[in-house]
Amino acid sequence: MSPASSAAAVADLPAPVPEEGRSSRPIELSGSFTHDGHRLAYTEFGSGDRVVVLSHGIMLTRRMHAPLARKLARAGFRTITLDLLGHGDSDRPTDSWLYSMPAFAEQTIALLDHLDIDAAVIGGTSLGANVALEVGVAAPERALGLIVEMPVLDNAIVAGLITFAPLLMAARFLPVTVQGVAMVAKLVPHGNQWVDVVTDTLSQQPAPMAALLHGVLFGRIAPPKSIRRKIDTPALIIGHERDPIHPFGDADTLAADMAAAEFVQARSPVELRFDPSRLTTAIADFSARCHER
Repeated sequence: MSPASSAAAVADLPAPVPEEGRSSRPIELSGSFTHDGHRLAYTEFGSGDRVVVLSHGIMLTRRMHAPLARKLARAGFRTITLDLLGHGDSDRPTDSWLYSMPAFAEQTIALLDHLDIDAAVIGGTSLGANVALEVGVAAPERALGLIVEMPVLDNAIVAGLITFAPLLMAARFLPVTVQGVAMVAKLVPHGNQWVDVVTDTLSQQPAPMAALLHGVLFGRIAPPKSIRRKIDTPALIIGHERDPIHPFGDADTLAADMAAAEFVQARSPVELRFDPSRLTTAIADFSARCHER
């Protein structure tokens, strides 16, 4: 670990006292590293040679993947959650050109370099799913497999603009509204996993938020279809219906386009968050197969 990095035990939940016949919770460590002059934060769950890296959705944080990461750690995977630039505990610069899917992929690869990991299963949700695809394009030798939950591709562009363009306008021209929401969010008591995820998302700074949304919305959303068809890394695609920002057609078509993809249909957009057993098992099984190749 480089001198610029730091590591400390994560204390978001107290570790249970080990009992006879019962294993203690896998260790959780938080750390950071510097990439292109910016600090990026991450958390490691568990240990070992089988590594899974997870990244979050837009304006969310690595905290959203903590429950899944803990389950994967208990299944024997060293699972790492990353706050991409402009999110969570990572730096939040105000230059929009710093934010793009290819740049986020570079940050994910830099995380592997920082931790001396040759290759891992790379996964994510929404924005994180697209980042996983970009890693599969930019550095296929570093990706043993791709976990692509709720990708945002061609069919989602209009809904994405309708959803996020007003947030961009508010951050640019009515920053007091973003500041007001952030102030209210800070008053909400912490301690519940999903309350904390929501308040993290609402606790935005206007200038970095505007730069992030500008860079993502007006940059390359995902590798184009002609390039996606050339990805031969094994992929687990997870999609669901009734969500215009993550349309079922995008996930289903992506699975058909990629030669080594398998498709799992979620029962709802929140199945992995609130009824995770089925999808967690699918993710763990897929990750194990990727590491056994």
